[in-house]
Amino acid sequence: MLFSMCKSKKKMLKQVIEPESLHLPSARSPSSRKSKKTLQNSSSTPLDSGSTSNFILPSTASTSTFNKGSWKSSVSSRNSLSGIRESVLPEQPHVYDLQEISAATNSFFLKPHSSSSSSTAWRCSIRDQPVIIFQRRLRRHTDTSQLVEQLSVVCRSHHSSLVKLKGASISGSCIYLVYEYVQGASLADCLINAKNPSFTVLSNWMSRIRVASDIAHGLDYVHNSMGLGFDFVHNHIHSSSIIIEEPLLNAKICHFGTAELCGEVTRVNEGKKELKISDSKSKKFEGTRGYMAPEFQMSGIMTQKCDVYAFGVVILELLSGMEALRMWLDRRLNDSYPVEVVEKLTRLALDCVVDDPEIRLDMGKVVVRISQMFLESQNWSERMGTVTDITVSIAPR
Repeated sequence: MLFSMCKSKKKMLKQVIEPESLHLPSARSPSSRKSKKTLQNSSSTPLDSGSTSNFILPSTASTSTFNKGSWKSSVSSRNSLSGIRESVLPEQPHVYDLQEISAATNSFFLKPHSSSSSSTAWRCSIRDQPVIIFQRRLRRHTDTSQLVEQLSVVCRSHHSSLVKLKGASISGSCIYLVYEYVQGASLADCLINAKNPSFTVLSNWMSRIRVASDIAHGLDYVHNSMGLGFDFVHNHIHSSSIIIEEPLLNAKICHFGTAELCGEVTRVNEGKKELKISDSKSKKFEGTRGYMAPEFQMSGIMTQKCDVYAFGVVILELLSGMEALRMWLDRRLNDSYPVEVVEKLTRLALDCVVDDPEIRLDMGKVVVRISQMFLESQNWSERMGTVTDITVSIAPR
């Protein structure tokens, strides 16, 4: 696979490897998504090594109410509504049976796709679909009913810049998160190619600004567009958690929902969400070196402004082609870029990484500014003519 040919150039304090995912024909078009019927109701008992089940979301468990004398018409109505669900509604999230997870990973003896101190991931297949399964430790106890509720929230997300969570399973103190598989490589691997440092698949300005735009829109959706009535925090934004998808080089944010389902994020007063410090004696909390906002390093409390800080660091990496703040602009762009737009994007990134979270931008303002920069870049590209230095392969040269 092309993805395996890209090697990461650094070890992080907490490395979270992106799930890769299945190409979605049109993630923006609801009519192109097919739902899978789930035939079992969720268990009301806690999930352990021997008990998990599929479930149907409450919103689709019952489609209508019928009078006693209309049972004949109800049959055709149910068939009709079933067809509508199949053609319109997205695939429902699953609470997978642990035996299904075990079978997919060859009783967990399958060679890991990635491994770190906080997670292990396997690339495999479940129900004839390619997936990435992540094993992570739970921060707090979660039973079946809580998992169903959390999944119903997280799986409402349907954005082209987010890798979709398909479902989860719990066994003891571990949770298994099942994400769709995306063909591509991480942004970190695309920028830093250990085998050929002079090569990058993101070799022209339009590819860079497109990635910046995709990340901004995806994170803005997480923060502001889910309609949940409370702040949603991602908590895993860094260049290794962003997939550059082949062949169009679109960017997708991985690990959406991990913080929620693993118990890293808890709702507190006024609907806000904050990351609590681990209950361990050492009071350690997870974070990736270089991406942690100052206030998070001091308190261990995660907010949306911490996500914005991490986003700013990613944009600086995207500009420099190296670890953030090492140099101003990647020389592999060959001095072919709109200088004014580059300056604006640099200024935006710096506004995202200011120490004071009260001054730091929010993603709503960020996405407006980046959208304008993208349009300016398109105009620049049209004036410059067709770009020929484009590759459709992420493999090293």
